[in-house]
Amino acid sequence: MLPSIHHPRYVVLRTHLRALRRAAGLTQTQLAERLSIDQSYLSKIERGERYVDILLYLDWCRHCGIEPNHAVSELIDAGV
Repeated sequence: MLPSIHHPRYVVLRTHLRALRRAAGLTQTQLAERLSIDQSYLSKIERGERYVDILLYLDWCRHCGIEPNHAVSELIDAGV
């Protein structure tokens, strides 16, 4: 069973995802297009209304110009 989407670890993950997108200079619409998802779905992920699966996470990192292994290291350092 998944922990609550409001669990502190998911809060860190959402903050991390938003920071990656912003650091890449991408709007939600731009990143959503690259990920082939709706902008509203991406927004719900960032707002904590939807989970993000590992495959979407990997693509999110790559489209933001960061290697997933580096991004995961950042998450681990942040306590996730």
